Amino acid sequence: MAKVATKAKSSTTGSTAKSATMTHAKTLQKAPLNFSTDLTPEATKDISGVLNSILADVFALYLKTKNFHWHLSGPHFRDYHLMFDEHAEQIFNMVDGIAERVRKVGGTTIRSIHHIAQLQTLTDNNADYVEPSDMVAELCQDNITLLKRLRAAHDTCDEHNDSATASLIEEWIDETERRSWFLFETGRKPDSSGR
Repeated sequence: MAKVATKAKSSTTGSTAKSATMTHAKTLQKAPLNFSTDLTPEATKDISGVLNSILADVFALYLKTKNFHWHLSGPHFRDYHLMFDEHAEQIFNMVDGIAERVRKVGGTTIRSIHHIAQLQTLTDNNADYVEPSDMVAELCQDNITLLKRLRAAHDTCDEHNDSATASLIEEWIDETERRSWFLFETGRKPDSSGR
């Protein structure tokens, strides 16, 4: 009889603990995503705002680069196809770093394709056919635009003494400069000698 009572008490205690854990979990689900940081609320707002806008452009540039990679044709198919794929991979690798920086500085980040469309500044290209030379020129210009935005974001980070974000942005600037340079050189016309 004592064993039955102990078992019933143990079962009730376990049930109460499980109920308390579930209640706590539900409370956490409803809690705001406010992460405590040493940055001021203004710094969090400014830095996360500029990074979210850049993140939207990074998604847009990634998709445009892959679009051109998939729809490429012509005599430079193999070279452009491989270059666009390499660039797309590099651009996509920026996504998580940007989004996680937004969270680390106390902000929230992009939640949907609709949110990206609201924030992006780069234009999409939905044309059925784009000449390969126009693809190269458009991607070059988009990378240069992204480069300018990254430099402005770096300035925002400097204003708020956020050296960690500024340091990551420096890496992304270097990668974006490289892509811009490759696209520019790829798009150059042959000189008068035909070379």
